[in-house]
Amino acid sequence: MSKKLGALDYHSNGRKGKIEVIATKPCQTAADLSLAYSPGVAEPCLAIQENPDDAYKYTAKGNLVAVVSNGTAVLGLGNLGALAGKPVMEGKGVLFKRFADIDVFDIELNTENPDEIIKACQLLEPTFGGINLEDIKAPECFYIEEELKKTMNIPVFHDDQHGTAIISSAALLNALQLTGKKIEDIRIVVNGAGASANSCAKLAIALGVKPNNMIMCDTKGVIYKGRVEGMNKYKELFAADTTFRTLEEAAKGADVLFGLSAKGAFTPEMIRSMAPNPIIFAMANPDPEITPEEAHAVRGDVIMATGRSDYPNQVNNVLGFPFIFRGALDVRATAINEEMKLAAVHALAKLAQEEVPDSVSKAYGNEKFSFGVNYIIPKPFDPRVLLHVAPAIAQAAMDTGVARQPIEDMSKYIEQLESTQGRSKEIMRTIINKAKSDPKKVVFPEGDNEKILRAAQILVEEGIAQPVLVGDKKKIQQKMDDLNLDLDVPIVDPTESEHTDEYAQELYRRRQRKGLTLSECQRIMRRKSRVQFSTMMVAQGHADTLLGGIDTHYPETIRPALQVLGKQAGLSSVHGLYMMVFKKEVYFLADTTVTIDPTAEELAETAILAAEKVAMLGVEPRIAMLSFSNFGSVDHPQTRKVKRAVELVKERAPNLIVEGEMQADTAVVPELLDGFTFSKLKTPANVLIFPDLNSGNICYKLLRRLGGAEAIGPILMGMNKPVHVLQRGDDVNDVVNMAAIAVVDVQNA
Repeated sequence: MSKKLGALDYHSNGRKGKIEVIATKPCQTAADLSLAYSPGVAEPCLAIQENPDDAYKYTAKGNLVAVVSNGTAVLGLGNLGALAGKPVMEGKGVLFKRFADIDVFDIELNTENPDEIIKACQLLEPTFGGINLEDIKAPECFYIEEELKKTMNIPVFHDDQHGTAIISSAALLNALQLTGKKIEDIRIVVNGAGASANSCAKLAIALGVKPNNMIMCDTKGVIYKGRVEGMNKYKELFAADTTFRTLEEAAKGADVLFGLSAKGAFTPEMIRSMAPNPIIFAMANPDPEITPEEAHAVRGDVIMATGRSDYPNQVNNVLGFPFIFRGALDVRATAINEEMKLAAVHALAKLAQEEVPDSVSKAYGNEKFSFGVNYIIPKPFDPRVLLHVAPAIAQAAMDTGVARQPIEDMSKYIEQLESTQGRSKEIMRTIINKAKSDPKKVVFPEGDNEKILRAAQILVEEGIAQPVLVGDKKKIQQKMDDLNLDLDVPIVDPTESEHTDEYAQELYRRRQRKGLTLSECQRIMRRKSRVQFSTMMVAQGHADTLLGGIDTHYPETIRPALQVLGKQAGLSSVHGLYMMVFKKEVYFLADTTVTIDPTAEELAETAILAAEKVAMLGVEPRIAMLSFSNFGSVDHPQTRKVKRAVELVKERAPNLIVEGEMQADTAVVPELLDGFTFSKLKTPANVLIFPDLNSGNICYKLLRRLGGAEAIGPILMGMNKPVHVLQRGDDVNDVVNMAAIAVVDVQNA
C-alpha cells in the first residue's frame, strides 16, 4: 500500500504528471514575440515550403519523437485503455529525455482499430522525427508496424518487440562466449508468443540460431507445424518440425530458455533437465519465470538474466530505445532497419566486455563489475551506452543507405554526444547508491512527521539507510496506520527508553558547568527536547547520525548538536554547504548557513572542509573565493580578508585548485576567467566560498527560487560526529537525499 501511495504522490505532487514543454528561445520582449510568432515566423514557414528538409533546421522535428499507444498491453497490466496508459507514455518520454536528450510528445489513441492507428501516425509525420509504438497488443502491433514502415519516411520502432530483443540478444552473445558455445549449434526455447517473444526469436535467428533449433511455446504448448488451435500468421513463422508438445519436453537438453511469459513458468525440474551451462533469461515482469535463487539452487552452472534491477544482468529496454532513436535522428534516418538493430546488439555486447570505469561502480554503490556470469550486459546508468549505441546506429544507417544526413566525422559526433551528458542529476544517484553499499542508522527527532515517515519508508525499501524514529510510540504508530505505511523500524520513545537516564547523566556531565542541573537534564531527555535526546543517541553510539529540523527553526537543531557533540578538534567553527543542482551543472556553495562574519582563517577552513566534502561526494573540487574584487582590483578590508584566506588555503592544502579573491561571474564564466592567464583555475569553479553569511544565504535562496536550481542541504561540515539539518518545508525527496548524504558522511568519517 505504501508503494502505491508513494507512486501516486510522485505523479501528483507539484506540477501534475512527469513532463512539461519549455521554450528554447527567449520570449521576453516585443521584439522576441515578433520573431517567435507573427510576423517573423513567416520566414521559416516560407523556407520550409520551398525546401521541406528545412523543417529540421527551423523546427524541433529533428529531435522530437511521438510515443504512440492505445493502451491495450500496458506493462504487465493488460488492456487498460488509452487514458489509463498515459502515465506510462509520459514515463517513456522522461526516459528518452533523461538518457538521450530527445523530446517526446505522448500520443494516446482511443481506438483498438489498427487501421485507425496507422492512419493517425501517417497524419502525424510532418510533426515528428520518429515514432515509438508502445504497449499495443499482439498481433495488431505487428501489422501496425509493418504498414507504417512501408508507408512512412521517418523511423518507426515498436519498443515492446525490438527493445527486449536487442538487449537480450546482446546478453545472449556474451553468455555464449562465456560458455564456449557457438550460436549456430545451440537449441533455444522461447516461452511466450507475443510481441517481444516474436522479435526475440527473429533477432536470435538473424544472429545465427538455426530456425530448426528454435522452439516457441505459448499457453497451449509448443508451436509446431500443423498446429491449428490458437495460431496466427505471426506464430506460423515459428512453427517447428518437432515432436515436442510441451514446454517441459522442449526444455529438456535445451541450451537456452527465453522467458517472456509469466511468473513461475519455469520449474526447477526444467532447469535440471537442460544441457550443461544453461542460459536462462527469465524476463517476465515484475516477477520472473524463475528466480535466480531457485535456478542456482538446482544447479551451479546457470547463467541468469531477468527484467529486475535487484538481480544481476537486468534486461532493461532503457539500454536500447533512447540511444537507437538518438543515432537514427542524428542522421535523419528514414527507418530503423534490421542492420541497425544488429548494430545495437553488437555495440551493447562489446561494451559489456570492456573495463568498467569507477564512475559506473560509484553509481551502483561502489559495486565492482567485470565481464562474467553476473555482468553480461551494461548497466542502465552507464553513461558510455549513449557513446557506443548511438554511433553504431548512425553508422549502420549510413552503411545501409537510410541516412539522409550522414555524419562526416564520427569522432566529433561522439564528442558532441558526450557534451550532452551533464552530471547534475547523476550526482545524487551516485550518493544514494554509495549509501546503499553500507547503510547506517539515521535518527529522526521528528519521528511523527508525515514527510519523515514517508521518507523512512523509501529509505528502508531502497536500502539507503536504517531509520530510527524518536517520539511518542503510540502517536507514531497511529500516524503510520493513517498513512497506510507498512514500516518496520525502531521507534524510540524518550519517556520509556532504557537509555534515558544514561543520556541525562551524560548530558549533565557535559553541561554541568554551563548552566544545567541534573534534574533539568532529566527533564530535557524525557520530555523537553527530542533533538537533545537524538543527539545523545549519536553521542553514545546508539545511532550513527542525526537528521532533523523539518518542523523547527534551524538553530533549534544545530544548537543542541553543537552543545552535545561539538566541533572537530582544531577547528574554529562549524560550516554549512549547499549543493545546487542545475540542468547540466552542479555547484557547491559555502558558508551559506552558519558563520555570519568569518575571519580569513575561518574562510580558509570553510574552503578546505568544502573541498573534502565535495571530493567525498565524488566531484573534483575547483574552488573560487568570492569577493567584489578581481585579484586586487579593489583594496578594501573585506577584499583583503578574502585574499588572505586564499593564501592560507594554498599554504595548508597546496594540492587544491583554489583561486581568488574574485568576482562571482569571473569564477563561473569561461570568457571572463580566460582574461586572467595567471589563475590556477583554468575552468569554471564548482565550489564557491562566500565572504560572509549574508551573501551566501541570499545567493543560494535566489538560485533556488528564481534560478531553477535544486538545493540539497545544508550539509554541515566540521561537526565532531555527522549531524545534518533539514529545512522547514523540505519535501520527502529532500529528506531522502539528505539522509543519503548523512549516511555517506558516516561512511567517510
